[in-house]
Amino acid sequence: MSTFSLANHFLIAMPNMTDPLFAKSVVYLCEHTENGAMGVVLNRPSEMTLSVLFEQVGLHLGRPEWENLPVYFGGPVQTDRGFVLHQPAGEWQSSLQVTDHTALTTSRDILNAMVEGGGPERLFLCLGYSGWDAGQLEHELAQNAWLSVEAPADLELIFDLPSEHRFNAAMSLLGIDMLSLSDQVGHA
Repeated sequence: MSTFSLANHFLIAMPNMTDPLFAKSVVYLCEHTENGAMGVVLNRPSEMTLSVLFEQVGLHLGRPEWENLPVYFGGPVQTDRGFVLHQPAGEWQSSLQVTDHTALTTSRDILNAMVEGGGPERLFLCLGYSGWDAGQLEHELAQNAWLSVEAPADLELIFDLPSEHRFNAAMSLLGIDMLSLSDQVGHA
């Protein structure tokens, strides 16, 4: 049983990624165990804003500074469900602790706190997530579908950088020019 984990790391789609859901995407991995992996795509904003999402679920967002934040496409799994990546981690009914200060929450209590003007200090909200079965992510990495950033994720990229700059910012963490990458495995 391996203890190797890419949780709290970025995955960057390689040029040979043909799946339109993941082409040119950056994924933040929230969990990576021997049972599989899950994360959220960081650079696929939808046309929906937080205020529209809150209206659709019958709530009023009590944080005016967040009304125009985009809701993102987090991946193709459970696209009817909201996932809030946030800091601080806090104590919510259904959260996955990613780091000491960061969590991914799916319970409505975090939304209710935001109605009352509270909630986390920083957030990224998406519909759906990206998931891999046991060994699937490792296979995709071996097939040159993804690059993984060795260092733990720089969360400023998620919370402070506009989505259109996240792919290039993630690539710069590797010090690689995307145009120089080959889509072939094991060839010089």
